[in-house]
Amino acid sequence: MTNDVLIQLLAAFLFTIGMLVVLLRRDTIMVLMGIELLLNAANISLVAFSKSGGMIDGQLQVFFIITVAAAESAIGLSILVNLYRNFGSIQTQSATTLKG
Repeated sequence: MTNDVLIQLLAAFLFTIGMLVVLLRRDTIMVLMGIELLLNAANISLVAFSKSGGMIDGQLQVFFIITVAAAESAIGLSILVNLYRNFGSIQTQSATTLKG
């Protein structure tokens, strides 16, 4: 196997783990960590395809994904703080009602 195939297998493995964490875990912090794994798997895949194709487009898209991941972390943590203030827990199931 070549290095590109191994890198794509690593990206697929990370994506699978991230998807399982998002779907199966109830803790909000774990869900945010799963989303980060999904984004990092996409970054690894884009860089690998960009390297094998000899183009820089994939590497430029990685910068935008990193920016989105940073914004997602900031917004996710602020939602987490508000969730704890309103419901006294950070479990996703505790927020069953929307308050206006």
